Amino acid sequence: MAIIATCLVSLLVCCGLAWWQWDRFTSANGTFQNLGYVLQWPLFGLFPAFMFWRIRKLRLKAEADGTADEKPKPAPVAEVPAPRPRPDVKVTDEDEELAAYNRYLRELNARDQQAAE
Repeated sequence: MAIIATCLVSLLVCCGLAWWQWDRFTSANGTFQNLGYVLQWPLFGLFPAFMFWRIRKLRLKAEADGTADEKPKPAPVAEVPAPRPRPDVKVTDEDEELAAYNRYLRELNARDQQAAE
């Protein structure tokens, strides 16, 4: 009953919004966008009723097939290959400016480590 009441309330609210958009369309500053909303709001209001109907239809079909109590089977898990080992790459500071910056950072880190002790 609660689902049916929700469907009716949503239809009434959306029809009221469609009416409001129609008033906006027929006013002096109304646009065709308002007319589009006049056509869309009733569809939005009917959507919960459609979903209720669709779920009910699927449930009845599952009961007729005898699969209503069965749990869905989990999807098979694809086997993931192990990652390839990375070749040992030695990072070298080819850029003198970068090497100087890295030395500066190492010095700062060493100072912080000494200050923390």
